[in-house]
Amino acid sequence: TVRVGVRAIGIVLLVSGAIGAILALQTEPSLADFGQSDKVANIIVVAVFRELGPLIAAIVLTGFAGAAIAAELGTMVVGEEIEALESMALNPIRFLVVPRVVATAVSLFVLSVLSDLTAVVAGGLVGVGAMGIPYEVYVDNTLQQVSSSDFLSGLVKSVVFGTILGLIACHNGLKVTGGAAGVGKATTDTVVQTVVTIIFVDLFFTALFFAVGWN
Repeated sequence: TVRVGVRAIGIVLLVSGAIGAILALQTEPSLADFGQSDKVANIIVVAVFRELGPLIAAIVLTGFAGAAIAAELGTMVVGEEIEALESMALNPIRFLVVPRVVATAVSLFVLSVLSDLTAVVAGGLVGVGAMGIPYEVYVDNTLQQVSSSDFLSGLVKSVVFGTILGLIACHNGLKVTGGAAGVGKATTDTVVQTVVTIIFVDLFFTALFFAVGWN
């Protein structure tokens, strides 16, 4: 978990902070037309907690962990290390795949929480500092708008995204053929397949939560 997730913390915080600031800058002019500039906080907290926080963390972690896991396992396949494990009656799934899948799921859970908080704080800094929204109003609107369902739905998505990331990376890594070229292809396929899959899974969960009224 440390090797997979800790390295991604800095970039996740940077990207999430930028997204929070962008949301504030993009939504405030439209809200100002209706005299509702202070509602920037409401939009940011819902968008980030439900969707953008877990999604941003997942995409960033795909570049950090997904490609690295696929390359690592692919190199082991090319070097016949997987065959060596099997010859010693050691199950590669148990010793190589399961720990990596658990690590990506746990890491993405933690990164999603950090992403949520960073985006909301960054949006608040822009809203309060650049748009003149009173600090107390921003905080009150944020606390009034956010609900447990917003937070929990994002965390559920983060765990699923992390599991998907780990499974796709391990699958592509273990099926490498063709030496170094195969390793390179596995890393590329992992990033593309994971991002596309996560987005469609996000769509599925969003539609599901909407259908059951968890919104």
